[in-house]
Amino acid sequence: MHKYIVTHVQFDFTDDNFECPPNIMQEIYNDTVDHIWTAENDDDLIEEITSTAGFCIQSINYRQLPEVIQ
Repeated sequence: MHKYIVTHVQFDFTDDNFECPPNIMQEIYNDTVDHIWTAENDDDLIEEITSTAGFCIQSINYRQLPEVIQ
């Protein structure tokens, strides 16, 4: 498993039947960017974030954290 830090993410908050309030959008963004994510690979990272946030990702910037040798 690898650790990732998200530096920027843009979610698709649009839906024909739902309008996400701006304060909730900001909270989801902050929770995503301020979190260290653990995933097997880049695709798994996207799945983890989408599943947790409940919204699809339009664009994302992230970096993999270095492995720590113990």
